[in-house]
Amino acid sequence: MTIRTVVWGENIHERENDIVRGIYPDGMHATIAAALNTDSEIEATTATLQEPEHGLSEARLAETDVLVWWGHKAHGEVSDEIVERVASRVWEGMGLLVLHSGHFAKPFKRLMGTPCALKWREAGERERIWTVNPGHPIAAGIPENFVLENEEMYGEFFSVPEPLETVFISWFAGGEIFRSGLTWRRGAGNIFYFRPGHETYPTYHDATVQQVLRNGVKWAYNPMSRYSAVHDAPNVPVEQALEPITERGPRLHQAGEEGYK
Repeated sequence: MTIRTVVWGENIHERENDIVRGIYPDGMHATIAAALNTDSEIEATTATLQEPEHGLSEARLAETDVLVWWGHKAHGEVSDEIVERVASRVWEGMGLLVLHSGHFAKPFKRLMGTPCALKWREAGERERIWTVNPGHPIAAGIPENFVLENEEMYGEFFSVPEPLETVFISWFAGGEIFRSGLTWRRGAGNIFYFRPGHETYPTYHDATVQQVLRNGVKWAYNPMSRYSAVHDAPNVPVEQALEPITERGPRLHQAGEEGYK
């Protein structure tokens, strides 16, 4: 069984900027999907902001094992309905990879519950990415460190919740460092944030970056069935308690009545 993956791309810079179009003539999302599809265990398709429901209908998300998200210019144009739809699927067990400027994407901020802010500088700096958790599945086959000759600088402090794991840390020529590969779990869903990927540089053509993305998809994949009970908040009657109990004191709700949300 292949890991059904959707690569979501904003698909704006590729259409409006000659430099980006020259690097990614078919769109960044297409380049990422092609890299993922070199692995027989992954079946990657694409979706973009311009499609109906941003290409993320309920039916499509229900059949998605892992969602990969790249956004930058149009975070605010993403429908709040789609944001909630994505968050719900992550809670139910869908994996999520958030790339580069997707740190400000609505779904990521919704799931993190924090500003997700950072320092940045666009100067084509050398980035050296250190593998600080070499035993992690996302780091499989990745060297102790690797270099991207030109990248946008992201610097600490990165205002995200304390991660489950830190896999990569970046150093930039200007002196800043950044936690560039972080994981979290939300509900039954695994989330991986990976920093590199500025659109004016050929980062997603880099073989090591592509390997990290394939590893990330495999790590984020949850083979368990959809955990829809994550949304439930049942009122359990006294007579259905696992051990016999006697009701004591007054109560606000009647037996079987739904709680307030």
